[in-house]
Amino acid sequence: MPNEITNQENTSKKKKQNSVDISSIIGDEKAAILLLSLNEDDAAGIIRHLEPKQVQRVGSAMARASNLNQEKVGAVYRAFLEDIQKYTNIGVKSEDFMRNTLTAALGADKANNLVDQILLGTGSKGLDSLKWMDPRQVASIIINEHPQIQTIVLSYLEANQSAEILSQFSERDRLDLMMRIANLEEVQPSALAELNEIMEKQFAGQAGAQAAKIGGFKAAAEIMNYMDNSLENVLIEQIRDQDEDMATQIQDLMFVFENLIEINDQGIQKLLRDIPQDILKKSLKGADDTLRDKIFKNMSKRAAEMMQDDLDTMPPVKISDVEAAQKEVLAIARRMADKGEIMLSSGADEFL
Repeated sequence: MPNEITNQENTSKKKKQNSVDISSIIGDEKAAILLLSLNEDDAAGIIRHLEPKQVQRVGSAMARASNLNQEKVGAVYRAFLEDIQKYTNIGVKSEDFMRNTLTAALGADKANNLVDQILLGTGSKGLDSLKWMDPRQVASIIINEHPQIQTIVLSYLEANQSAEILSQFSERDRLDLMMRIANLEEVQPSALAELNEIMEKQFAGQAGAQAAKIGGFKAAAEIMNYMDNSLENVLIEQIRDQDEDMATQIQDLMFVFENLIEINDQGIQKLLRDIPQDILKKSLKGADDTLRDKIFKNMSKRAAEMMQDDLDTMPPVKISDVEAAQKEVLAIARRMADKGEIMLSSGADEFL
């Protein structure tokens, strides 16, 4: 997208942004949008309280859902909070209540974005709008931009989203971008402001005087954590060929399946309660004896014996299936760590 987008085009975009008519969205669709914007666990917790017919209607609406852009999602959330204020008798007017509720459901980053939208009556702005887009859509938006712009965008977004976006790039470009991300330390406010203009949105507030701390080895490591093993292994070796010290520092900060052994027993017990049994079995199929013993030690004796028997009698499993299961276990562990339920450590650093 060229920087010379005209004011007329920006005005048109803003009119379009404000054109979402909430009355045109039926109740089932509103519920579907709210549920689809949550993570699976939180959505499941809500669905459990619905009647069977309600589940069927909302499930059908979720299946039909399409074109869920950030304007539509923002409109539904604003209507949702307005309804709460109308019908509750406990005075849900406080910004703190709203912020805490959304943070519990969506996580701090997404909640903060939505609070800004709700309080200011606007849609997602600039780079923040990309957080609500499908990774393939974001890739198509930035694919022809300068690598430095791509680097800032990938460093700014959440690691799992950036990993999916990178998978859409060529092998050569992935290597170049990952090394740029690792070398990035901060971005000046003027650069962020320019990027927000490129995204054709109004910048929310003024850029502060301090440079934004994004990118770096940890950002690169977190993105790598979410990549498929095949891409991850190739990419780290390509980085090593270019810069061995960079590759070493990124690897030291990555949290891989073998690092689960560093989680304390209490953390392992909490983690095991959230991992589906079939995923756990597949993931342990490729684990060494030390890690298996750590897992078994934190199960009941009977559960450990049953798991061991299942592993002994399990037919051969494709390596790709084992790796996928391990990635899923790591994703669960990272979600729990983000909520402060467990602590993950890897190499010389920690992911809190």
